[in-house]
Amino acid sequence: MSFTYEQAIIIGFIQGLTELFPISSLGHAILVPAWIGGSFGEFISEENQAYLLITIAMHLASSVALFLVFRKRWLGLFVGTYQAVKNRNYQSTPFRVLGYIVIATIPVGVLGLALDDYFQSIFGKPEYSAMFLAINGLLLITAERLSKRDIAHELADSDAEIDRRVNAKTALAIGFGQSLALFAGISRFGVTMSAGLLRKLNHSVASDFAFLLSLPVIVGASIVKLPELFTSDTRLVLGQILLGSIVSFIATYFSVTFLVRWFKTKTLYPFAVYCLAFGIISFVRFI
Repeated sequence: MSFTYEQAIIIGFIQGLTELFPISSLGHAILVPAWIGGSFGEFISEENQAYLLITIAMHLASSVALFLVFRKRWLGLFVGTYQAVKNRNYQSTPFRVLGYIVIATIPVGVLGLALDDYFQSIFGKPEYSAMFLAINGLLLITAERLSKRDIAHELADSDAEIDRRVNAKTALAIGFGQSLALFAGISRFGVTMSAGLLRKLNHSVASDFAFLLSLPVIVGASIVKLPELFTSDTRLVLGQILLGSIVSFIATYFSVTFLVRWFKTKTLYPFAVYCLAFGIISFVRFI
């Protein structure tokens, strides 16, 4: 297996930078090496199952950074939910918000397991990633055009605001929307936020809920897939994976802190235009 330290740094940086940007980290993890070509491009196409494990490992590093950024929120949710169960106060905000996160995570978990073989069969094929990246751009544009923009009322990002605006039906709809990100090229964060906008959430609450939803999906995929790292050929490149994961962690931490501020007052349009343009150009290149 040929996976160099230089390639690991590139993939780690791409993963960390794009994981929470609404431009699809998996899509870029396939398209960028394909554009670079040579042994890098051959690796993702010929060793696509091993490459999938490598990217999942770097996703896990991103999830650690994501947890650190939102650690007070998550600890508050866990402690508050424990107290709610203990006191049988099932109307408490932490209990309800954590419940919405669980509900929204169920669809992607079920569909991911049920259709795992299909998604693996198209992973590593740049023409598919390019097509889905262009579709991702269209989804972001559609969500923005159909949503109601009200910046003046988008300053709150607390769990109480999520509790006030989200219900079980909305959480389930957002969960099914998030499932589209099983296709490499569709951004998990972007499609989750778009689903929230289409359910009449404002940009601040939609992005805040999308940030929280990112963690359990990444951790869940890691739990299912990462044991294969030590039972397959990827164990031969664990050093490269570790280096790429460190780079991914650092890049994710800084990108998330930037995006948290961005979505308080700005839209998805710049990312949508980029995805549409890069997706179309890449599709023409690799079709």
